[in-house]
Amino acid sequence: MQENLFTDLFINSKWVKTNKQYVVTNPATGQQIASVSHAGSDEIEAAIQSATVAFKVWKNSSAKTRCEKLQKWCQLIIAHKEQLAALITMECGKPLKEAANEALYAASFVEWAAEQARRIDGVIIDSHMPNTEINVAYEPVGVVAAITPWNFPVAMVTRKIAPAIAAGCSIVLKPSELTPLSALYLAHLALLAEFPEGLINIIGGDSAEIGAKFTHDERIRKITFTGSTRVGKILLADSASTLKRVSLELGGNAPFIIFEDADMDEALAGLMQCKFRNAGQTCVCANRILVQQSIYDEFAARFKNMVAKLNVGNGFDENTNIGPLINLSGKQKAQAHIKDAVNKGATLYFGGEDLGGNFLQPTILTHVTDDALLCREETFGPVAPIFSFIDEDEAVYKANNTKFGLAAYFFTSDYKRIHRLKRSLEVGMIGVNSGVLSAENVPFGGVKESGLGREGGKPGIYEFVEAKYTMNKF
Repeated sequence: MQENLFTDLFINSKWVKTNKQYVVTNPATGQQIASVSHAGSDEIEAAIQSATVAFKVWKNSSAKTRCEKLQKWCQLIIAHKEQLAALITMECGKPLKEAANEALYAASFVEWAAEQARRIDGVIIDSHMPNTEINVAYEPVGVVAAITPWNFPVAMVTRKIAPAIAAGCSIVLKPSELTPLSALYLAHLALLAEFPEGLINIIGGDSAEIGAKFTHDERIRKITFTGSTRVGKILLADSASTLKRVSLELGGNAPFIIFEDADMDEALAGLMQCKFRNAGQTCVCANRILVQQSIYDEFAARFKNMVAKLNVGNGFDENTNIGPLINLSGKQKAQAHIKDAVNKGATLYFGGEDLGGNFLQPTILTHVTDDALLCREETFGPVAPIFSFIDEDEAVYKANNTKFGLAAYFFTSDYKRIHRLKRSLEVGMIGVNSGVLSAENVPFGGVKESGLGREGGKPGIYEFVEAKYTMNKF
């Protein structure tokens, strides 16, 4: 795999090496994977200027051209899914099969955006005046700055780059310093797809320096960020000085509700899929499991039997179900949440063992109290806290009792309850009798402190355009 590593900055379709480097390590082994070029002020400026020049040309390209370029990129991503999967596993630790699925998931965003490039349709509005015609056209917003996280180092990149390009924008991307190699490999594939010079630029380095440049530079007209609520608030506040368009996909604290009339087999399968993907390091994974009191003990016992069968290990081992946490601080946060919950009355029902390095045994906590820290914070680890509730009103209250509002899940066979909860849960996305939400054709995003705007689906591409209204008098 080492021969497929790209470790330099990608500016104006050229690889740029810098003297200053930062190290990328494998979270499963702690070993150094590569040294990657660190962008300084000159390189940040060059990337933004490159995107600015490219935008002046790309914004006038035809929808057909944008579609064809993205389709070619999509085909290359699929053709190189094994290389991408190996990079993902090496950088962020998730099991190889899961990483391969991410590569295909990433390609789906590119495919969808390619199709949508042809469908950014303007409208003609009946005029309020005689002898006039009103047209509304959608034009690209401009140069886009994107900041992506480490937990989906390929999919989060394509989910931002592809719709921006489809809309006619150019882009400067800062991937996580923990997982830059996947993004740089995507740049290599963009070169093979013959993207125009400067259309995509990828830089890594000091987050604060790059973020400040993104927010204050007037040439950048849109910022799209996936990450913590704390950083999202900083970016939003700092963007006010230049009144940029901002999209934020931030933290979550997803409730996963199981009612007594649910299909328990279905609910357990959905919970396993939702909770432990990427070792619980996803923004939409179940962070609070709410089980109706009458089925609580049975559900917990069956859940424990399933969790006990999970294998923790290196993602390259074919028997691994759960890889490492991304780093030691990630593991320590999960451990702190376990300790806090137990100190406040919860029972350590299963797991919780420190397996060394960045590995943590999947953990089930029962009889968790509402004052536990994990009720207020996103755990981002393989920790499954189970709460109880008596009736629907209490379940809804507990589910909404958080500053976050990204995703929620509930399992029930009562169709009237389904319609009630769809309206009463304060989130941007809901899984009904399903533990899976994400897809390229749906509007992904949240409410409250989980963010602004949507990614994916038809709404996703309109995050990268501005409406221009023209009145024609004849």
